[in-house]
Amino acid sequence: MRTAHNVETVRAAERALMAQLPEGALMQRAAAGLAAACADLLGRVYGSRVVLLVGSGDNGGDALYAGARLARRGAGVTAVLLAPERTHAGGLAAVRAAGARVVAAGDAGPVIARADLVMDGIVGIGGKGGLRPDAAQLASLVRESGAVVVAVDLPSGVGADTGEVAGDAVRADVTVTFGAYKPGLLIDPARSYAGAVRLVDIGLSLPSGPSASSGPELEALQYEDVAGLLPSPTASSDKYRRGVVGIAAGSATYPGAAVLAVAGALRGGAGAVRYVGPAADAVLARFPETLVHAGPPSAAGRVQAWVVGPGIGDDAARVADVLAQDVPVLVDADGLRLADPAVLRARTALTVLTPHAGEAAALLGVSRESVETARLSSVRRLASEFSATVLLKGSTTLVAPAGGGPVRVNPTGTAWLATAGSGDVLSGLSGALLSAGLSGVDAASVGAYLHGL
Repeated sequence: MRTAHNVETVRAAERALMAQLPEGALMQRAAAGLAAACADLLGRVYGSRVVLLVGSGDNGGDALYAGARLARRGAGVTAVLLAPERTHAGGLAAVRAAGARVVAAGDAGPVIARADLVMDGIVGIGGKGGLRPDAAQLASLVRESGAVVVAVDLPSGVGADTGEVAGDAVRADVTVTFGAYKPGLLIDPARSYAGAVRLVDIGLSLPSGPSASSGPELEALQYEDVAGLLPSPTASSDKYRRGVVGIAAGSATYPGAAVLAVAGALRGGAGAVRYVGPAADAVLARFPETLVHAGPPSAAGRVQAWVVGPGIGDDAARVADVLAQDVPVLVDADGLRLADPAVLRARTALTVLTPHAGEAAALLGVSRESVETARLSSVRRLASEFSATVLLKGSTTLVAPAGGGPVRVNPTGTAWLATAGSGDVLSGLSGALLSAGLSGVDAASVGAYLHGL
């Protein structure tokens, strides 16, 4: 499991470790990892041209010490100081001793234009809001230069804890982060500014587990985690033990939504799929193993979980019938529009909501843009307000548990998933996992992971 911690937790871990180490040792660990990553990117360090964009914080110190290491290996290093009077003194002395040039921000244009690699040490994890005008001008020059851009710990101008980008920010090719992933490195829109992320272990001891008061903000399932969570049939399994999922989807206008949701459920390993709706002929033509029923859903027979909403049109009665049943229910697409919010909040059985940004905005009564720019806070608010597990679709799919705790971020998938019907498949897939007994968070996050693969 990959985890991401907030700034306060990382800083507390850094303070605890610094109390046990000689002064400056922790920064030297970070600088060594940063320099090694830059050397890998350059391929040939000797003779390369490296520019350091140096702010006033420890990020600037990391960049300066890393630059000194590269200069000692023969790189031509230039340090651009954005706040000369507040530059890290030790780092500045080290880079000068290694033979680097030091210039003011106003004189940086020519050296940036010739750079092979630019190191972004302008603002650290404590930065708030977008870049200031002088830093934004440097970021613009860097974009025009074509140099490889390496962000130190976090791209300057992005929100470390939120993934939000409130103004101008550095767009990196690679981010070298220290000790722990930060939420902003895993959540869009900030994630798209980070490029490839490389974690350098500097020896931090970080809290873990759901009981830790300062535990991770985010979790990202990895391949082995998903493999361990996937249900597998045993010698004693039958279709009921494997899980029966009900699909209440499709309409005369959108019969394909039913077919796609059923496809996802069957591929998700359901022991049986019961379909209720007007698209039975289309479903049976594609998947003859499906058990179809004219309705209502409550009369369709035994199920361990329901999926309701994809392509259902305006059939509010089918949605209400499903929500009245005391089994886990996944609500998607039209079901999110038709479901009574009071009924959703009152349910005692597990509920999973799977909105995209527009549907989330409607549920919260805000603009779509406000959801897309603040995805983490939006998914948490939805989970809290509706007492449900919420899977917020998008360039980074997030899964928030109803009762609080770490939010899952999905690491798989590409923009090619942005097609009509893709969400219907995801709903069926996650519904099958719910019927097999996975928790809401596990069913949604494993479903998203597999869908992305």
